Amino acid sequence: MSIDDRIGQTIEETARSQQATRKVWDLPVRVFHWSLALAFIGAYVSNRAGIEYFTVHLWCGYAVIVLVAFRIVWGLVGTRHARFWNFVRGPVSTWRYTRATLRNREQHTPGHNPLGALMVIALLASLLVQSVFGLFTNDEIFNVGPLYGYVSDALALKLTSWHRQLFYWIAAAVALHVIAVLVHVVLKKDNLVRAMITGRKPAAQIAASDEIRSSRWWLALVIVLALSALLAWIVLHAPQGSSGELY
Repeated sequence: MSIDDRIGQTIEETARSQQATRKVWDLPVRVFHWSLALAFIGAYVSNRAGIEYFTVHLWCGYAVIVLVAFRIVWGLVGTRHARFWNFVRGPVSTWRYTRATLRNREQHTPGHNPLGALMVIALLASLLVQSVFGLFTNDEIFNVGPLYGYVSDALALKLTSWHRQLFYWIAAAVALHVIAVLVHVVLKKDNLVRAMITGRKPAAQIAASDEIRSSRWWLALVIVLALSALLAWIVLHAPQGSSGELY
């Protein structure tokens, strides 16, 4: 083999290695991510559209509750990089990662990095609290939440106020999340958006031992159906006097 042939072969092998990818995000995590984004946007748009769209707003809220509850359960029993123990780090590790990032020292993690993990936990907690508060709300015009009958008028008004105020904090967190993703995509050339669509990251960044082999989508489907049935049972068995229907 000539020198030119060897050089050409080396270049070709390098190009193939750069294009190679490994799977890190399972299908349930990816479907959850984009479904939650759509449900959150739908809840906001339907709320801004007026009280006649309350049913749409309510169903978007149901979707948020089921999706967030699923992600919490999946964080315990899901695939490797979906589990909380695999990406949530303590304050020392998180600070070290933050300091290295600020010093522009490139670090790649198979799943969420420590800062991303904080955002995941913050968004899951705040979205769950806000959506559950929404079940007890009263707009003092036409509509009440499906579990309004469980609480007093005074408490319902407080929960309604907290439900509205939490939105702005969540929106700010979402904006920060989007900015962080754009920084990775534009400045660091690390396409997190594509990874959350395809489930795959460049093989150069991921060890072969970190690749997942199965999405276990059947288990995710069982969990979603069980959580949906539980929420339906709670709503349908709400006290008389509430809007305890699934519309």
